[in-house]
Amino acid sequence: MSTSSVNKIRVTQTRSPVGRTKDQRATLIGLGLNKIGRSRIIEDTQSTRGMAKKVRHLIRVDNLEGSK
Repeated sequence: MSTSSVNKIRVTQTRSPVGRTKDQRATLIGLGLNKIGRSRIIEDTQSTRGMAKKVRHLIRVDNLEGSK
Protein backbone atom coordinates (compact mmCIF):
# COMPACT_ATOMS: atom_id res chain seq x y z
CA MET A 1 0.00 0.00 0.00
CA SER A 2 1.38 3.37 -1.00
CA THR A 3 1.37 6.02 1.72
CA SER A 4 1.65 8.86 -0.79
CA SER A 5 -2.02 8.55 -1.78
CA VAL A 6 -3.28 8.75 1.81
CA ASN A 7 -4.59 12.16 2.85
CA LYS A 8 -3.53 13.55 6.20
CA ILE A 9 -5.18 15.86 8.70
CA ARG A 10 -3.69 17.84 11.56
CA VAL A 11 -5.62 17.74 14.83
CA THR A 12 -4.79 20.27 17.55
CA GLN A 13 -6.21 20.19 21.06
CA THR A 14 -7.66 23.60 21.94
CA ARG A 15 -9.58 22.92 25.15
CA SER A 16 -9.16 20.88 28.30
CA PRO A 17 -10.89 17.52 28.83
CA VAL A 18 -11.49 18.32 32.52
CA GLY A 19 -15.16 17.78 33.30
CA ARG A 20 -15.76 15.73 30.14
CA THR A 21 -16.85 12.13 30.00
CA LYS A 22 -14.35 9.26 30.15
CA ASP A 23 -15.04 8.27 26.55
CA GLN A 24 -14.22 11.79 25.31
CA ARG A 25 -10.95 11.76 27.27
CA ALA A 26 -10.14 8.33 25.82
CA THR A 27 -10.89 9.62 22.31
CA LEU A 28 -8.39 12.47 22.76
CA ILE A 29 -5.76 9.98 23.88
CA GLY A 30 -6.63 7.79 20.88
CA LEU A 31 -5.94 10.77 18.63
CA GLY A 32 -2.57 11.22 20.36
CA LEU A 33 -3.55 14.37 22.23
CA ASN A 34 -3.20 15.01 25.96
CA LYS A 35 -2.26 18.67 26.40
CA ILE A 36 -3.71 21.92 25.12
CA GLY A 37 -1.82 23.16 22.07
CA ARG A 38 -0.44 19.75 21.12
CA SER A 39 -0.88 18.72 17.47
CA ARG A 40 -0.70 15.42 15.64
CA ILE A 41 -0.75 14.61 11.94
CA ILE A 42 -2.87 11.53 11.32
CA GLU A 43 -4.35 9.68 8.36
CA ASP A 44 -7.70 10.99 7.14
CA THR A 45 -9.89 7.88 7.46
CA GLN A 46 -13.50 7.37 8.42
CA SER A 47 -12.52 6.17 11.88
CA THR A 48 -10.31 9.17 12.63
CA ARG A 49 -12.95 11.54 11.26
CA GLY A 50 -15.49 9.90 13.59
CA MET A 51 -13.16 10.34 16.53
CA ALA A 52 -12.59 13.99 15.61
CA LYS A 53 -16.33 14.55 15.32
CA LYS A 54 -16.89 13.14 18.80
CA VAL A 55 -14.54 15.69 20.40
CA ARG A 56 -14.93 18.51 17.87
CA HIS A 57 -15.59 20.99 20.70
CA LEU A 58 -12.12 20.26 22.13
CA ILE A 59 -10.00 20.21 18.96
CA ARG A 60 -9.25 22.00 15.70
CA VAL A 61 -8.90 20.00 12.47
CA ASP A 62 -6.84 21.23 9.51
CA ASN A 63 -6.64 19.48 6.14
CA LEU A 64 -3.14 19.05 4.79
CA GLU A 65 -3.39 19.40 1.02
CA GLY A 66 -0.77 17.66 -1.04
CA SER A 67 0.86 15.94 1.92
CA LYS A 68 2.78 12.72 1.36
